[in-house]
Amino acid sequence: MKLGLQAEESVAQKVGRLRIVLLFLLAATAASPVLAQGPPYQTDDPVPVDLHHYEFYIFGSADGTPVEVDSAGPAFEFNWGAIPRVQLHAILPFGVAAPLNHPAYAAADQGQGPTEFGLTDTELGAKIAWIKESKYFPQIGTFTMFEMPTGSYDNGLGIGKVWYRIPLWAQKNIGKWLLDGGAGETVVPQTGYRDFPYGGFLLKYSFGERLELGGEVFSHGKEGVAAPQTQASTMVDVGGYYHFPHNTNEQFLFCYGHSVAGQTENYAYVGMYWTWGKDDQGSAAPGFLWQAARPGGIP
Repeated sequence: MKLGLQAEESVAQKVGRLRIVLLFLLAATAASPVLAQGPPYQTDDPVPVDLHHYEFYIFGSADGTPVEVDSAGPAFEFNWGAIPRVQLHAILPFGVAAPLNHPAYAAADQGQGPTEFGLTDTELGAKIAWIKESKYFPQIGTFTMFEMPTGSYDNGLGIGKVWYRIPLWAQKNIGKWLLDGGAGETVVPQTGYRDFPYGGFLLKYSFGERLELGGEVFSHGKEGVAAPQTQASTMVDVGGYYHFPHNTNEQFLFCYGHSVAGQTENYAYVGMYWTWGKDDQGSAAPGFLWQAARPGGIP
């Protein structure tokens, strides 16, 4: 919900936080080959949708702290492999902002007010694979997102200004195991909110052709006095995919997690996923995005 003023951070604090993000990235890409997987997990991935392919999700999710429970649903996600190594992304979410009106937070005017439902902030983004996975090297990519202020700021359903997520992700497949990780910074130029780092590491295993299960550790910093996540939190989430036998391109997604350090927080996701598109015949793509852009490069 919209709350009081937040003191501006010093330049030194922001620089220090960016150093933490960079250290996390080095750990995620050097200590273990990693894979970011995206829904239903909070850790994302550096793998765009294939060229001329599409993805569509219908989902519901929830994230709650002792201050407030925010949920999305119904929400609709669409991804498009528009050009080689690039995915365009959009989410249109309806949701609920449910302050818990806990007496412990009343003095600070946090988490107080009525429950509201409506359109929340719309997400637009672009995922770019800069380096493709090879035998000894992980795939590396970015997934910059722009959160557009379509939700009501006065009702606590939106931030009221454009805000951004700027992450770097890495992925590596090892047999039936998939490892994924990375980190980034969320930039929120609004009173009562603050910029904060986030990052995660995911380990997933495929049980045949029908079931994939994975677990992740995901952390984020303080998000500001106007956010439900007033303090930093580290969560452990467990979830997976079920591939329907009649159509392997149709999947059921699920995940649930709880904090293990920092502010108490719960996370949940459930959804349906479909993918389709035209398979192009051709040889393997070059290892680096800029090689594909050269004359004769292969997308």
